[in-house]
Formats: sequence, C-alpha cells, structure tokens
Amino acid sequence: MSCSKKRRDKFEVIVTALTTGSEAWWQSKNGPEWVREQDNYRVTFWWRDPAGTQTTSDVKRVWLYITGVTDHHRNARPQSLERIPDTDVWQWQGAFSPEWRGSYCFIPSVHEHVFADAVFEGEQPERMALREGWQKLLAYAVSDPLNSQSWRGGRGHAVSALEMPEAPVQPGWNRPDTPYKKPVCIEWKSNRLRNRRRVWIFTTGEEGSERPLAVLLDGQFWAESMPVWSALTALTDDGKLPPAVYVLIDVIDTAHRSRELPCNPDFWLAVQEELLPRVKTTASFSDRADRTVVAGQSFGGLASLYAGLNWPQRFGCVLSQSGSYWWPHRGGQRDGLLIEQLRTGDKTARGLRIVLEAGRNEPLIFRANQAIYAELQHTQQPVIWRQVDGGHDALCWRGGLTQGLMTLWQPLIH
Repeated sequence: MSCSKKRRDKFEVIVTALTTGSEAWWQSKNGPEWVREQDNYRVTFWWRDPAGTQTTSDVKRVWLYITGVTDHHRNARPQSLERIPDTDVWQWQGAFSPEWRGSYCFIPSVHEHVFADAVFEGEQPERMALREGWQKLLAYAVSDPLNSQSWRGGRGHAVSALEMPEAPVQPGWNRPDTPYKKPVCIEWKSNRLRNRRRVWIFTTGEEGSERPLAVLLDGQFWAESMPVWSALTALTDDGKLPPAVYVLIDVIDTAHRSRELPCNPDFWLAVQEELLPRVKTTASFSDRADRTVVAGQSFGGLASLYAGLNWPQRFGCVLSQSGSYWWPHRGGQRDGLLIEQLRTGDKTARGLRIVLEAGRNEPLIFRANQAIYAELQHTQQPVIWRQVDGGHDALCWRGGLTQGLMTLWQPLIH
C-alpha cells in the first residue's frame, strides 16, 4: 500500500470519527461541554434522538429546563434545543458564570406548541402561565443519558448536574463512599396533626446526652433522592462537625407540605411534644437551644426561621436556604408574613444564630431573603447571609446544608 493511500485512509477514519451524529462522535460525549469566553463559559448541551433524524422521529421540541436559567423561578422564556438537520443531534448553547452550579433536564415533545400564548407575548412571560406550562411538562422530563451525575429531583422528575470549574467546594459531598451507620426509619403517628409519616434518625460519632440535634425538613429528599449520610459522616470523621443526632422528617406529599411548612404552629408543637420525645428513646441528644439546628429549603427555609422566632428556647440555630419569604403572596407584590411581623416588632426573639442563603438566579426568593435579612439585622440576631451563584436547586442546597451546619456548630468543635 502506498504512503499516499495510507494517509488518505487515515484521513477518512478521522473524518468519520468527527462527523456530527456518528457513533464515534456520540461516544466522545460525556454530557455538556464548555469553553471559556472572556468572563463566562459557553456551554453546549446535547441530546440524542432515539428515533433518529427528522424524517424518522416525531419529536418537535426538546425543552431544556435549567434551574435558575430557563425555569419559572427565573421568569425566562422557555428554551428548546435545536436539531442539527439530517442528524439525531439536538443542541443548545448558553453562557454561564465560572462559579455556577445547577441541575437540568430534557423534555422531548411531539408537540410544537405546549405553553400558553401569554408565555411568549410581551416583554416578559406571564408568570403563572409559565409555571403551569412547566408543571405539565416536567412529568415527562428525562435526565441526560450522557451525564453520570443524575438523580430524581425534589419535584419527582429526573435531573442531571452541571458544575462550572470554579463552583465552590461542597463540604463532605466529595466523599460519597464514606461508610456510615445505617439510619433508623420510624413511623410517626401524630395525634395533633392527625396523620402519619416516616422519620429517619441518623447518628454520628459516639453516643452521648450532649450531642447536638439537627432537624432536617423535606427529610425524604435527604434520605432517598440525595442521601446525606456519607457527607455528614465524612465531616464528622474529619472533625468539621461534632458527633450529632439528625432527624429527617418526611413531608408525606405536596398537599401536606404546603399546609404544614408555611408558618404552621401545630406542626412545630407536634414536633416538640410528640416527635422529639420519641426520638430520644432511640438516640439521646441535648435539649439546649444553642445546640439545636432546624434546617430547611424553600417552604422548609421559611418554616425553619418561623420555628426559631416562635420557639427560640428550643430551636436556637436556624439554617434557611432559599426560604419562601414571599408567603403567602406568591406574586411578590407584597411582603410576606414573617417580613411584616419582623417589621412591626412581632416575633423578635433574641439569641438566635441564623444562616440565610439564597441563589442569585431565583429573583423573587432572592429579593424576599434580602428583605428579611434587612429586618433581622434590626433585631440584634447574629445573621450570616450567603449568596449562591445558582437557582432554586438541591444541587446548590446540599453544599449549603453541610456548610451551614459547620458554621452553626462551630463553637462545639474542639
């Protein structure tokens, strides 16, 4: 074989490997790809149509739901990937900051038009129409098959992770293989609330009556969708968290969550009068308020601060992430209940230690958190305020959860 023919054959192999949509081309993909462009990264998302090209597939749209970028929290117009003609390749590009972190999913649709016209009319989408459109679509969401970092999100649909190169370290989550004590799962039948639910009791370190206590809301998520056990154990082994008792409370379902978490005194009375005494029969812990953290996200973030302000003698440390302080005024045209109470001088308990965290890409919640932070500063509460380069997203919350626990329990670390 001549040298020229060898070179030509080699060239043809390379061209085949680089042909967009070829098997070799797809094998080279491992999820989104990015390149640095000045101060940001330009990220390309890929989705492979299992039915092939436009001549063999009925797919008309592949909606891209990126938390804090294309979702209803951002009030952004819906985005769809575009098919590269005559291939099974769909793609979308967008700019992301170097520290950005968030989840995303794809929603293939055989329908061209899914959202109401109000979503695309005017300068900004009509918020409720946008929210309703996404709620319908998310039931059909799929994770990125090219991305190994995928899980089932808080709303029940599959999502995948995207983290830019300079995203902050998330304490403990880089040690997923750390061995841990198996949590105990009990059923709590509440007489006050007239319902029953699962509760997970997780312990780290040596047993003792002075171990601090953390109450984690939306417990089913941290127990099943994104298990927190290895991260907490790793941080305890490293001396960054004290030996502790963690109580993870299931929300039962969306209806119960929406009723019990937003400023509901019966829920917190039931926790104190019924649940915690029962937990103590399984794992001993301290009753001191300054050793007790209540932590939550979204409605759970609202509930955490509500618990601290109303029962500071029991819940002395508050970790609130993306707290829904707009409640009960979803449109954000009026201040939420807790903001109004703090402004008028109600519920100004002293001695709380508070960590507030919200994402810059969840505008309504971010503004509400800034507002309550401003009011808390007038009550002489020690408040730590953190801004996250992300959205309303558990992928951000998981790092804030462990970091917040480390911050609030720092005086207990020797």
